[in-house]
Amino acid sequence: MSWLHFVFLAAITVLPFPRRLLAEFFTLRTAFLLYWLNIAFAGASVLACWIYTERAGLVRADAPQGVSHATWRRIVIAQLLDALGAALGYFSIPLGIAFIVAVQLNYAIAPRLPVLSKL
Repeated sequence: MSWLHFVFLAAITVLPFPRRLLAEFFTLRTAFLLYWLNIAFAGASVLACWIYTERAGLVRADAPQGVSHATWRRIVIAQLLDALGAALGYFSIPLGIAFIVAVQLNYAIAPRLPVLSKL
């Protein structure tokens, strides 16, 4: 489990590089693709951590019934929305960036906003 968390932290540690690259070369699709790939890698590593947690029986017995399903749904939907943002970025890089940032903000803020917490 520790190694999987190290992989996730490595993905997060590398994240400033593609962001800086995207800021410098805003119109370059390769920079946008690297940015999205880094986000996708971080999401895949979080999913790997959750899969290991479930299979190793590390989820507490007194955890609410829907925790596993909600976690899976949250991770997979976020990754699919980020992939949609990458597809939008193929046609319009600013639109793709705006969509991915909006998705990330939704997942960062939504639990605190009653209207967005149901999405």
